Amino acid sequence: MAKPELKRVSEYCWRIEPFGRMTVPGVIFADHNLINDIDEKTMSQVCNVAALPGIVKASFAMPDAHMGYGFCIGGVAAFDPDAGGVISGGGVGFDISCGVRTFHTGLTLDDIKSNKEKLADALFRDIPAGVGSTGTISLTNEAMDNMLAGGAVWAVERGFGTKEDLDYIEEHGVIKGANPAKVSADAKRRQRDEMGTLGSGNHYLEMQRVAEIYDTQIAEGFGIKKGDLLISIHCGSRGLGHQIGTDYLRQMANDAPKYGIELPDRELASVPINSPLGQDYLGAMRAGINCALANRQILTALVRKTFAKIFPKAELKMLYDVSHNTAKIEAHEVDGKMKELLIHRKGATRSFGPGSSDLPARYKPFGQPVLIGGSMGTASYILAGTTESENLAFSSACHGAGRSMSRTAATKKYQGNQIVKDLAQRKIIIKSRSMRGLAEEAPGAYKNVSAVVEATANAGLAKKVARLTPLICVKG
Repeated sequence: MAKPELKRVSEYCWRIEPFGRMTVPGVIFADHNLINDIDEKTMSQVCNVAALPGIVKASFAMPDAHMGYGFCIGGVAAFDPDAGGVISGGGVGFDISCGVRTFHTGLTLDDIKSNKEKLADALFRDIPAGVGSTGTISLTNEAMDNMLAGGAVWAVERGFGTKEDLDYIEEHGVIKGANPAKVSADAKRRQRDEMGTLGSGNHYLEMQRVAEIYDTQIAEGFGIKKGDLLISIHCGSRGLGHQIGTDYLRQMANDAPKYGIELPDRELASVPINSPLGQDYLGAMRAGINCALANRQILTALVRKTFAKIFPKAELKMLYDVSHNTAKIEAHEVDGKMKELLIHRKGATRSFGPGSSDLPARYKPFGQPVLIGGSMGTASYILAGTTESENLAFSSACHGAGRSMSRTAATKKYQGNQIVKDLAQRKIIIKSRSMRGLAEEAPGAYKNVSAVVEATANAGLAKKVARLTPLICVKG
């Protein structure tokens, strides 16, 4: 594919007109500096998605976009099942339903200052993290299938949380239509002992302080104020999700020609949504979503248990849980009519505006909390979904800073031990079992998260509510 030509639509929106096999434009949300940081390969991936059958409106990239497996991270695309629309394993990725959940602690910096090191040590001890980490739960075959069908609801029913938690999770803790029978034995084997674990890579558990409030009314609606300490967990569906991706991407790439789909990139493996393989993948992928929701729910219970030992009066209440790597059927307006579309968000966050029926009653006046993850030494953000976002990109927003360099490049530039020392000087405690992993995830290996959030807000995709700064980070 030839090098895409960008046309500036506004200060925060760029467009690639259809060319070659593209049937819709590519639309990238970014300011001038961020667009210059998006490489040609990422733009080509945006164009490749625009050539897939049944795509609606455009192939979108959020301000944190960077190259991914076939489909860029920070990519959003909607497909119409009634128009031959496809489902793409590459458009979901390997870490199915990787996401962030944040909850209140009811504590302030003064409350923890004498126990900060003790809390960091306890969280590091009690929360399994790292490559191949396992937890204390081992699932039987029957329990595995129940978990894959039940998600966070399954976990709560087994004592890992409260019914109130479920109100503050996308899909209320369980996505319908999961089909555990379409998840391979290999995937289930990999997950058997991994429930309640963080994993590795960019996954983390972080204690954060609310450093700044941008919208007092929405912040009050979300129950946060300056100085509050919050906990965020970033992780996904662990080995199970990865294996589902491995299993189905291969099959989709092989079956695509059978449906007349000429893949612009084999990594963009796709089949029609309504094909037998498309339906099988949907069932398995939804089981992966439920696995991630159950995993984050169990981790929440572990964190609460640790806090109870050190801060027995602390009450950890859910703020919200969002998923990043998903494909979900949602109703959106297209040419004045409501359509059921399959929305792929890969490294992107759902961003429903005020009044959405999918939001808990408490948040309906304000829009969905959009949780933007940080990178150990940088800020995280809480945004709110906007009504405008529906027309801009099917109610989607960025999910984090987005990488600015590969993990290989990061390990050549940074050293884990030095990162720990540098952050300690800023009173940020880092706990990790892998110094190489820390180097791969160095804050400098990511884009400027504040610039990404600024572009997201100015484009109208979401509204800024609060900025959080890290205090303790247990790194996966």
